[in-house]
Amino acid sequence: MELGPGKVAVVTGAASGIGLALANAFAAAGCSVVLADVDREALDAAGAEVGDRGVDTLTVVADVSKVDAVDALAAATIERFGAVHVVCNNAGVGGAGDPWIGPLETWEWVMGVNFWGVVHGVRAFLPHIVMSGGGHIVNTASIAGVFPGMTAPPYDASKHAVVAITEDLFTSLRAGGIPVGVSCLCPGWVRTGIGDSERNWPEELGELPERDAGGEVARKYLTRALDEGMQPGAVADLVLGAITSDRFWVFPQREFLELAISRWRDIEEGLDPSLPEQIPGLPPRSQIMAEVMAAMLADAEQSATP
Repeated sequence: MELGPGKVAVVTGAASGIGLALANAFAAAGCSVVLADVDREALDAAGAEVGDRGVDTLTVVADVSKVDAVDALAAATIERFGAVHVVCNNAGVGGAGDPWIGPLETWEWVMGVNFWGVVHGVRAFLPHIVMSGGGHIVNTASIAGVFPGMTAPPYDASKHAVVAITEDLFTSLRAGGIPVGVSCLCPGWVRTGIGDSERNWPEELGELPERDAGGEVARKYLTRALDEGMQPGAVADLVLGAITSDRFWVFPQREFLELAISRWRDIEEGLDPSLPEQIPGLPPRSQIMAEVMAAMLADAEQSATP
């Protein structure tokens, strides 16, 4: 589809990172932009930045894990602009706490935002896109959606689910001849604040789970990998290219795709799951695990000391 004046784009998770880069890219193309995020202060600043490009903007505070909030976002978009052509279900969080022995709320939070946020976004906006004459839906997954083990299990699970439903959406719309394109974004390390997403931990889920000593080591390397990752603007450019050329897959970093390809070769051969010694952007896995075990042992010894 063509982007430009007269087209309306909605972006969730738009206050920072890839979401803000997407909002700026749509504005640069001349589209009106609706920015949604759970962080009101950051959202206001993002809206002002995008609005400075001379396009009409609307900011809506929305927790995408809540269906009523996403329905209200869609209603606000139609009330303001009368149509919607592109929706980027981009909001996402990383995780908090131990996934196996920590509180269940960490799973509820991650799945609520990363998975249910996409489901709510598609269901709320798809009818409006069709009634607007067609358009495009972009769901932000992750390389973790095709290659688990680099991040936390709840994150991996949520992103695998996003990949699956995005493929299903694509095939369903194509089979029905519905004029709505679909793209699935699967980035690796990108310079975003997702490593600090606990800042948006919802009060309704109780206290923020504590990260153990091993988790702190992993966080250190995750933060470094993100800081040295791809620029959000470069990812946004690839997404807009996928929209205008009607491409489904968006893999910004080929080296991460190679990991997924290698995994499926192992599956074909019936091999047990394993992680490579070297993952792009990280030190050797053996080094990280040695530091994790040392940190956990030191923490255990300190806790045992009277």
